This record gives sequence, structure tokens and C-alpha cells, in this order.
Amino acid sequence: MNEYEVLKRAVEKVLKVYSKEISVSVTFEKELGADSIDIAQILKCAEEELGVTTDISGVDGIITVGDALKVLREAMMREGKDE
Repeated sequence: MNEYEVLKRAVEKVLKVYSKEISVSVTFEKELGADSIDIAQILKCAEEELGVTTDISGVDGIITVGDALKVLREAMMREGKDE
């Protein structure tokens, strides 16, 4: 399973939204009603499934699902799990 699918599942789980509501351009706060704690939980869920560690100290810079995906992909590349 790719990191986008893992992230979507994490968003669904934490925010209790349907997969069809999630795209890379959707904003966490305005469109999904998430706050910074929700975003940190979403990243944590995705990290656990992907086996990577992200720097969630910069969670304020994550506005869209695409931003979170970028953070996960960077962690995967850094940790050599981008096959």
C-alpha cells in the first residue's frame, strides 16, 4: 500500500470522514475541521503503518493533505523506505 492510501486511512480514522472527501488539495482545518492535534495524530497513525518517523514539530505548516503526504514521503526517503 502506498503512503497516500495509508495517509487517507489515517485521516478517515482520526477525523471520522469518508475516503471520497479526501484529496491532496483538501485543507485539514477549513474543509475537514481538523486542528493541529488531529494532524499530529494523523501523522502518528501513518508513521506507525509505514514504519517511519516524521518531524511533527512543524505541524503548523501542514495545511493540506498534500502537505502531510510530502512530510511522509520525505521521511520515507530519508529512512530509505521509498521503494
